[in-house]
Amino acid sequence: MIYMMTMAANISIIVLVAADRHLHTPMYFFLGNLSCLEACYSSTILPRLLASFLTADRAISILCCILQFSCFGSLTGSECCLLVVMSFDRYMAICRPLHYAALMRTRSCLQLAAASWISGFLAMAANAFWLSGMVFCGPTDLDHFFCDFTPLLTLSCSDTSLMALLTLLLSALFTLPPFLLTLTSCLCIIAAIRRIPSSAGRHKAFSTCSPLLIMVTLYYGTVTFVYVLPDTEMLGPLNKLFSLFYRVFTPLANPLIYSLRNREVRESLRSAFSARVRYA
Repeated sequence: MIYMMTMAANISIIVLVAADRHLHTPMYFFLGNLSCLEACYSSTILPRLLASFLTADRAISILCCILQFSCFGSLTGSECCLLVVMSFDRYMAICRPLHYAALMRTRSCLQLAAASWISGFLAMAANAFWLSGMVFCGPTDLDHFFCDFTPLLTLSCSDTSLMALLTLLLSALFTLPPFLLTLTSCLCIIAAIRRIPSSAGRHKAFSTCSPLLIMVTLYYGTVTFVYVLPDTEMLGPLNKLFSLFYRVFTPLANPLIYSLRNREVRESLRSAFSARVRYA
């Protein structure tokens, strides 16, 4: 049910952004990209997990495991970059409104979105190539519900020190700078909102930014717990729980956050539903 709801919610956002001309703005263009990314994100893990539940067959080949890790790793890097772009878009809209239309043109938005997607996949290309050349000899059980990096390395009998160092550097590159840039943009947005004299203006500005702030907090909060804190015996079960949260529930939460807290998305959904009822 969670997988069906995730796909339905994200695909609905994509269709709404594409079909409703009132949503043809940079903010909703990036939101459509995020929804597409989240739909792909869920589809790299949940179908295989569901198949294991239904058939009780937990076996997965090394090649499929590397492929799954490469796909969700690429999408994770792309999402970090895309969140930076979305926070920059909101920063320009609120803190530099006079320059917004000149900078955030259609071509610029396409380039920023393409760079976010490509950067994540290029970063994982070296990892995938390196993993494919490693020798895996056991143990045969993966102590996780999907093929994450650390559980996957436990299956290898090759020297994994350089591989671990490369992954650590890439993880730091794709999490720390994007997080700091996103945090800086959010702090500048909050400071700009506080300077708006009217309460109505502050409410309108905050209503467009609060979904992004909630989304960034959920995403980086869980990612930090999973990949930054040490994987000790005491934190192991919590690590799996938080992995499940940001791999399964975050892709469902993001479109719901935008749908429930964004007036334009709610009105677009209401109009589309009313038109469908009249047509039926």
